Amino acid sequence: MTPDPVSSHAEPAEQGIELFGLTGLRAQARERVPIRTRASGLTTSAWRLEIACDQGRGAVVRVEVSPQEAHFRGDGLFLGWSPQQLAALHDALLSRSAEASFDVPQLG
Repeated sequence: MTPDPVSSHAEPAEQGIELFGLTGLRAQARERVPIRTRASGLTTSAWRLEIACDQGRGAVVRVEVSPQEAHFRGDGLFLGWSPQQLAALHDALLSRSAEASFDVPQLG
């Protein structure tokens, strides 16, 4: 019996994956959070991705300045990571969680 390719993509997200030397990475669903920046006195929004792994917990916050520009900030375990590392981690975990949680709603 051949393994189902869809189920092989879903398993790593449930059991955790390994990236950037971190093991057992598990990401929660992204959530919209209010933020303030030094450049503006207004409260805006950002995307926060909570992440847990065998080494600890943290989050990656993505601030979208424009459709072409985004800034990343790490919290917890990811504090001090470079913006490039945070962007790569965010994109890798987001694409995997999107694959695993794809669900077609029943309408009507």
